[in-house]
Amino acid sequence: MIKGSNVSLTALSENAGSVIVGLGWSSPTGEGDADVSVLLLDGDGKVRSDADFYFYNHPVAADGSVQLLGKAPTDNGSEDRISFDLTAVPSDVERIVIAASRYRDARFGELEDLRVTLADASGEILLRFAIDDADSVSAVIFGELYRRADEWKFRAVGQGYDTGLAGLAMDFGVDVDDAEDTDSARSATVLEDGDGDGDEPTDLPATPAMPATPAMPATPAMPATPAMPAPQATLEAVPAPRRPADEAAPKEAAARPRTAKKKITLPKVAVKSLAENESWRQARLFPVSALKSDRDREMRATSVLLSVMAQVPEFGRRLTAAFGAPAGRMETFTEVSLPHGDTPRRPDGVIRVERAGKLWTALVETKTNGNPLKAEQVQAYMDIAARRGYEAVITLSNDVALEGTPLVDVKVDGRRKHKVALWHLSWAEVAHQAQMLIRHEGVGNAAHAWLLQELLHYLQHENSGCHGFQNMGPAWVPVRNGIDDETLCQGDPRALEVVESWERLVRQVCLRLGGELGQKVLPVQRSRRGEDPRARRSLLADRLCQDGRLHAELRIEGTPGVLALSADLRTGKLRTSMEIPAPEQGYPLSWAKRLVRRLAEAPADLHVETLVDGDTGGPRGTLERLRPEPGDMLPKDSGVRITGFRLSLFKGMGSGRGNAESGFIRSVDDAVQRFYTTVVVHLDGATTPRRAAVR
Repeated sequence: MIKGSNVSLTALSENAGSVIVGLGWSSPTGEGDADVSVLLLDGDGKVRSDADFYFYNHPVAADGSVQLLGKAPTDNGSEDRISFDLTAVPSDVERIVIAASRYRDARFGELEDLRVTLADASGEILLRFAIDDADSVSAVIFGELYRRADEWKFRAVGQGYDTGLAGLAMDFGVDVDDAEDTDSARSATVLEDGDGDGDEPTDLPATPAMPATPAMPATPAMPATPAMPAPQATLEAVPAPRRPADEAAPKEAAARPRTAKKKITLPKVAVKSLAENESWRQARLFPVSALKSDRDREMRATSVLLSVMAQVPEFGRRLTAAFGAPAGRMETFTEVSLPHGDTPRRPDGVIRVERAGKLWTALVETKTNGNPLKAEQVQAYMDIAARRGYEAVITLSNDVALEGTPLVDVKVDGRRKHKVALWHLSWAEVAHQAQMLIRHEGVGNAAHAWLLQELLHYLQHENSGCHGFQNMGPAWVPVRNGIDDETLCQGDPRALEVVESWERLVRQVCLRLGGELGQKVLPVQRSRRGEDPRARRSLLADRLCQDGRLHAELRIEGTPGVLALSADLRTGKLRTSMEIPAPEQGYPLSWAKRLVRRLAEAPADLHVETLVDGDTGGPRGTLERLRPEPGDMLPKDSGVRITGFRLSLFKGMGSGRGNAESGFIRSVDDAVQRFYTTVVVHLDGATTPRRAAVR
């Protein structure tokens, strides 16, 4: 689409009742990011109340019409996805504005490949709109969904704001409570407004263009009670005392949404065990000791997961919303027999969601213990789903799907009118979502929290078979041997297999670390705009043949830099590192002393390298040697400008291809965990989420 153009969703797909909108961008530095927001507007172009404003502090609509699904990595950066159930949007909502904003003094001109995509319930991308003229703005309206004659249309907008998230929200009638001088930040700068569709012009705020408003100072986050539905309530450690019957309830003042992020965590109360000795084991809701075969593991894992999805709405909705499922009553089934030729098929599970008398159905095929998905099985389920009018087939295994590289190849009959979407989930992603809910974001009640804890315990048990990606594949040992004896040639398909396995491992490391921290952890993909992901992996495979190294970068929310991970297959060493920029003010010796103080509890074998301008490297040494003499970190030539410091830890990597104690996968997990817990947590901004009064 081009700016200002519009299109009817029903003209593009018959499955447009539920859609997934993706907002994407890439960053040349790997550190740029933005946050999405959605506003529901009435006929006057204003929100009906502050509850119609959805963003990171209010991500889900109580009626299921809107749900912010969070970020997902792509080969060109990351993508924020939003699920819309258009059949559930209230009748007095005429427009849905889809926007994104940057924080502090960051601007969209620093990002590349700004784009919005829209997919239907089958997962098919229906439209794409790229924004090429974003420059000095801190918020952008990417597009909008609007009603015309009882049908939904999409308009490509591409309008920029200088005043960030708060200014954008206020222009649509949201009463933002972030700073005393927020009202002065309401002017918008329009990039260039495109024409409408002739039905009615886009009624964006007609405020005059003004110079960019300076970034407003951050204010400490204050407790607020938003006047909006709370989809994820925090559990209380101790019940609140009851109010006497004759005492009137205090009148609460209407609170306003805060665009400063807040983080809700569950209370952590240590309870002393009543066990007589340490050998006693707690009774578990989902036991794993009796599992003897792969078939037992698959059946138990499927039943456990689907039952918890049906009983914990927050969890079930989180897993199915990305697949186009509506918000509604969910029921799950196992071992269902469905006719297919002469022999009936038995998918591992079925998910059905009912809303307003309509059913959304997905077949589930599960594998555990590293077993691969079988193409003929998945193909049969796709055919059954198409004939019976089901919406999706969901595969679930230890493997991690990569963009542009399907786990199984299936054929789609283009003559069929009904389309079936094929989706994949990794067990690591299921565990990540459970962790995020019970440890960081909160769930509806204590019973739901207990069910999720039991599920997480089951998934993480060594006998469940649900450990996520845990095998580098049959090409791992031949490639290592080929690099060691210098016989591996460029173009060898085994090198490409190793690169794909490495990318799967890195994505799983991000899921695990993000689940533990409750923060976004995403792999950084430094690729050119529009580059084919398979071509990018082929290039990385050639580099692996040349220098024998695998390299990856992880962006962790709230940290001062990107965590770099390098595996040198020639030396058998893993290197984890992070570059910290030098302060803008002060003296180099003060910088060095301050860095050493901050790293007082870091490992003595931490390598510290001073980064300087030019081709020559700066001084380097271990922290043990630099602690008594921080001045040794400074270049001998006082005229050389210091640009930053690189902190690195080295460890030996496992030789096996699996996840055993001596395996490569375990060594990578341990290396990232050690670097974060012993080094990164001591750096500025690493232990607390970022705060900003106005974005």
